[in-house]
Amino acid sequence: MSDHLKEELAKELGFYDTVQREGWGGIRARDAGNMVKRAIELAEQQLASQRNE
Repeated sequence: MSDHLKEELAKELGFYDTVQREGWGGIRARDAGNMVKRAIELAEQQLASQRNE
């Protein structure tokens, strides 16, 4: 996952301020899990739209 995507997801999920203050090691495991879950959702949406083209 690119750093840009991780930053965008952190902003969307509301913990980007923690990333800025403490780095990626400062986020909670729950936040990391939610970030991965959201990335998977986006990837699935992208694959579905490619299949429909």
